[in-house]
Amino acid sequence: MEWNPGFPLSIDAKCHRDLPRDIQFDSEKGVDFVLNYSKAMENLFINRFMHMFQSSWSDFADFEKIFVKISNTISERVMNHWQEDLMFGYQFLNGCNPVLIRRCTELPEKLPVTTEMVDCSLERQLSLEQEVQQGNIFIVDFELLDGIDANKTDPCTLQFLAAPICLLYKNLANKIVPIAIQLSQIPGDENPIFLPSDAKYDWLLAKIWVRSSDFHVHQTITHLLRTHLVSEVFGIAMYRQLPAVHPIFKLLVAHVRFTIAINTKAREQLICEYGLFDKARGMDSTEDIPYYFYRDDGLLVWEAIKKFTAEVVGIYYESDQVVMEDQELQDFVKDVYVYGMRGRKASGFPKSIKSREKLSEYLTVVIFTASAQHAAVNFGQYDWCSWIPNAPPTMRAPPPTAKGVVTIEQIVDTLPDRGRSCWHLGAVWALSQFQENELFLGMYPEEHFIEKPVKEAMARFRKDLEAIVSVIAERNKNKKLPYYYLSPDRIPNSVAI
Repeated sequence: MEWNPGFPLSIDAKCHRDLPRDIQFDSEKGVDFVLNYSKAMENLFINRFMHMFQSSWSDFADFEKIFVKISNTISERVMNHWQEDLMFGYQFLNGCNPVLIRRCTELPEKLPVTTEMVDCSLERQLSLEQEVQQGNIFIVDFELLDGIDANKTDPCTLQFLAAPICLLYKNLANKIVPIAIQLSQIPGDENPIFLPSDAKYDWLLAKIWVRSSDFHVHQTITHLLRTHLVSEVFGIAMYRQLPAVHPIFKLLVAHVRFTIAINTKAREQLICEYGLFDKARGMDSTEDIPYYFYRDDGLLVWEAIKKFTAEVVGIYYESDQVVMEDQELQDFVKDVYVYGMRGRKASGFPKSIKSREKLSEYLTVVIFTASAQHAAVNFGQYDWCSWIPNAPPTMRAPPPTAKGVVTIEQIVDTLPDRGRSCWHLGAVWALSQFQENELFLGMYPEEHFIEKPVKEAMARFRKDLEAIVSVIAERNKNKKLPYYYLSPDRIPNSVAI
């Protein structure tokens, strides 16, 4: 059914109990969002604030009343360093949403930034244009949010969105830092370009707006659409088109476990009205951009999955001809394209698969999306979003239209109130927890495959994944900000939370 116009089609079920029994959760209570978030607030000892809507915090330090200090963790580090440009830039590479930053090959006309404006940020004695040519300038554009109306779910609290453009610079230490922020898409007198050389609170509020916009794109596009809803498309197509004895069904079933169920619960409770809530980017050079761990670890996991799927495909399909003649497989691929991607060429998904190589690549996309990509954008949410000023889920005042007028009081009144802060904290805590009986990448306890060659391929896959765990652990040693979301021992097999 079409849940909302323009979305991938989803399962025709209004609520969890309408689902076929074999794809429901073992216990529905375990995934009741309202219950889980309330429980999280109790566990975090913040439930005393949960009904305090419209009540602002008094200053940044006041947010600590609901912040659970777990020492030596990423979240504590974020709390201590969130105002710094280095921490702001780092999150575009290794935070919850490491997929938006891209190399800037040409300065957009809608961002009329000049060398004079950013001169104090540039370290190579070059003009801004020369820095662009040398590949040292990066951009994150939140154009997608332009013209979107903010929620009006609470008549007492106006909420606001922005569609900023953020220009970043790779400094001499190879770190990424922000050098210019424009908070709306159309340049003009009431849409100034904020700079690190501006007054402290002007620059800070501009960065907070970018972080808030990043939060929205992360939750709706990177997380919900590109992992949850896309994985559901694969799941429905698999159940509709592939019999349980088909080798591709056996390969994929572990990677769609509970996905349709979690999405149905989300449509019912979380993202309903009045609810709670690639290489082409020029980012592929390890030499050029050395601290992009999401890319490095993601490629390792991708290659391991690709090697495994190629082995399984090789066992069952002795030639490209066999792939083309497998009608059930072709129906599965077509189902994903027609119903999931709504027949859109721009989705990049094929209507049919004509070779073993393309089949193993397709299966790698399915498995990587459901496991690694979801892990990368989901399980860091408490780390990066629990310190509210670093990831405000809502803003209660419009973006500033002039420089030199921002005060700390104004910033605090713009940030979420006490009640909303608590629900946000409960949500990111609950979303960052693994399931009780979590199955991680490489674990296939329901023995769908009985053939020896496949079992041997699985054993090799597990060995490859263990080697990646060791590589990542070694790299993270003594790091103040370790990156572990793509360590295979922390990657669940499927989207189930």
